Amino acid sequence: MMTREEDLQSAKRTIEKEIDALKIMENEISDSLSQALDLMQNTKGRVIITGMGKSGHIGSKIAATLASTGTPSFFVHPGEASHGDLGMLTDEDIVIAISNSGETKELSDIILYCKRYGIPLIAITKNPHSALGQAGDVVLKLPDNGEACPLGLAPTSSTTATLVLGDILAITLLERKGFTKTDFRQRHPGGKLGAFLQKVFDLMHKDDEIPLVSDAASMQEALLTMTSKMLGCVGIVDKDGCLEGIITDGDLRRCMSADIFNKKASEIMTRNPKTIEGDMLVAEALKTMNEKHITQLFVLKDRKPVGILHMHDCLRIGVA
Repeated sequence: MMTREEDLQSAKRTIEKEIDALKIMENEISDSLSQALDLMQNTKGRVIITGMGKSGHIGSKIAATLASTGTPSFFVHPGEASHGDLGMLTDEDIVIAISNSGETKELSDIILYCKRYGIPLIAITKNPHSALGQAGDVVLKLPDNGEACPLGLAPTSSTTATLVLGDILAITLLERKGFTKTDFRQRHPGGKLGAFLQKVFDLMHKDDEIPLVSDAASMQEALLTMTSKMLGCVGIVDKDGCLEGIITDGDLRRCMSADIFNKKASEIMTRNPKTIEGDMLVAEALKTMNEKHITQLFVLKDRKPVGILHMHDCLRIGVA
């Protein structure tokens, strides 16, 4: 049985071996990368990823990352490809085939299909002289420094390098295409990531939910509006509907006196409050609230309130 110290040493050896593989790959990056990116960016179809075993698992992740960052892509299992799934490929697609050795027999049918129908093939392998390497229109070379597995058998360093290479392709394509946060959000509507990428206008209170009174309103009217809308504030607008100021719960506590109801709302309000625009990300709006130590923000368009966002709205959807 290994000691705890031996466990730690084994962990560190694995990390160092896989880091070495990435350093080798970094030093060996060549123009082949740009050639592969050109094919991927210019294809009229999809990017089809294939690979067997652990390479296939990594290929599935690469396909998912590409699809989520603006490059239509999916994974085709080479075994299933030989039994009908080759029909998923069109002559407008390109194929990325992954095999560390480059001699994976299960890839032979999909390689032949690519050659027969002129489908561009990007090979990811450590051996450019292998069957896959020689068949590829572009070869992206994996580092050949052995696996982190002490037996030299279990795919470890090679799969890490392949995964990083997939990320390189996805991120560089993202940058080439000018892929934005808005584009990303459209592909990630669910979960916490989707919540962080929501826009303010998707979440803000609108129309009759906005607490507003005119600058001629009394404090009694302002307080009734604040209470009925239940957002902890009321906005004060001029005769043109432009926001002049805001009264919050905190303002009421600071200004509370016996004659407060004899005053106009415009006498109590805080002028020029912090505001936002509807196309701001909810996460950015929450950051503004935290920095300014406030709990609500009016949303303006041409100086007129079109909505209001409360901190509780952000917390409710999981943005914190």
